[in-house]
Amino acid sequence: LTSLQRVVFASSYLIYDPTLYQFDKPQSVAVSLNESHTVLPRNLVGAAKFSHEIELRFIDQFKSSKFTTVCARIYRGYGRGSRDVISRWVRNLLLNQSITVFRPEGLFDYIYAADTAEGLIRLAEHENETGIVNLGTGHARSVQEVIDVLRQHFPGMVAHVVDSDIPYEASQADMSRYSARIGWVPEYTLESAIPEIIAFERKKLDTLESNSERTPTILVSSASRKIPLVRAMQHAARKLHPKAKVIAGDLDPAALAAHVADVFWCMPPTKEIHLAEIVQGCKERGITAILPTRDGELLFWSQYASVFVEAGIAVITSPAESISLCVDKLAFANFAKVNELAFIPAALDISAFASDTYVVKERFGAGARGIGLNLEEEAARDHAKKLEKPIFQPYIEGVEISVDAWLNAAHQVKGLVLRRRDSLLNGESQVTTTFSDPAIEAVVIKILSALKLSGPVVLQAIVTDGRILQVIECNARFGGASTTAIAAGLDSLYWSLLEAHGVDVSSYAFVRIPGEIRQVRVPFDLYFNVDDSNL
Repeated sequence: LTSLQRVVFASSYLIYDPTLYQFDKPQSVAVSLNESHTVLPRNLVGAAKFSHEIELRFIDQFKSSKFTTVCARIYRGYGRGSRDVISRWVRNLLLNQSITVFRPEGLFDYIYAADTAEGLIRLAEHENETGIVNLGTGHARSVQEVIDVLRQHFPGMVAHVVDSDIPYEASQADMSRYSARIGWVPEYTLESAIPEIIAFERKKLDTLESNSERTPTILVSSASRKIPLVRAMQHAARKLHPKAKVIAGDLDPAALAAHVADVFWCMPPTKEIHLAEIVQGCKERGITAILPTRDGELLFWSQYASVFVEAGIAVITSPAESISLCVDKLAFANFAKVNELAFIPAALDISAFASDTYVVKERFGAGARGIGLNLEEEAARDHAKKLEKPIFQPYIEGVEISVDAWLNAAHQVKGLVLRRRDSLLNGESQVTTTFSDPAIEAVVIKILSALKLSGPVVLQAIVTDGRILQVIECNARFGGASTTAIAAGLDSLYWSLLEAHGVDVSSYAFVRIPGEIRQVRVPFDLYFNVDDSNL
């Protein structure tokens, strides 16, 4: 790094103590935060930024360093093609959808991405400017003002103001230091920036409509025999776009899903050595989003999700850390112990806990594979010898349930549906019935949020006679019988596609159907006309 001359770190105003600028009541004037104000990061983003600031400060102590550093604490950013709230609202409005608004009285220092980039470049050019410096407009605007500007471009817009318990914010940057030392201030306002965002998002929509290659095309990987899932995805995709296609992908050229999908792709194995081939195959087929469906491939798709994003392809998956936690049943149980969650304990040694009978299962892989249930100690030890990496759990009596849920990219639970697993075959529900229980639902929301999952997930649990929830495991994917939850109102596949294609799903309400439903999974026959060419 002998050629390195300057480090400009994009930090955040979230480092400042939130008690300085958050209030129980709306404020008429924003607090101007300056570089000497108290520091107390308000969330993990702020903490991570502050940690890096400290690292740079440490490096600055060495006189032998041949480069200089400066940290720009950036305020509320927004820009074209972003996931910020203004861009999400614009996308919704262009689709003639309503928007959801929290705390319209809130005051924020909105800085446009073009100004942020200009501000950082100017800092890079001023080598003598070091330490901490604010980067905002210096002028707070209310959320209501953003709505008012949008309404000028969308006169018929519908904005739902929703009650919230979040504090009222009133913050803006004190730009005295920046303007005095750099001699520049941001130029964009909401009035000049929002039209650029609207034009950008409108062009994207027009391109999507006019270019059939970018019509939403969804890959369902490891499609195998998952006929109900493929059909549910087709329904969800065509709600997103009437010409959307669903591609069933599988290693097996004879996979039954090929007969119901719009297109079939005999895919390479989901391994790193085939990554470039898979990316290229997705590009050639115009794939815009991927839904992984098999436990064994989840980590592959999650670990390389950024590679697919760079190719313009979204992967509907949870973070790799969360998936790793869910596939390792011992780590999963230990996570619960540390976080005081209601999971069934697990151990490598049967003597770790006393129980009349035990469950023995593989530490990794599908939960039903090689499982031994309700075994006395000697039988449990014998069964463990047949497994590769066995773990032991106490056997818990009760009603086995599944919980289908959907979480957004910020790991917030949008909705969930409880269902009893009335009849099982190879670990999957053949007959399942939905039910409601607010107490259980509240516990599940806490658990799923702690696991930091995203997209469709399935939690397996036991409910004891005392209505105590004991979690068995969690699958970070759409489940074999999760179409039941869709029928009950949990539109998980549609929400996943909306989010994958850049739409804010907060305005799409979870409306659970009244009453309960029962799903019975039965084989059925398909008939196709054939000729001599495909006999």
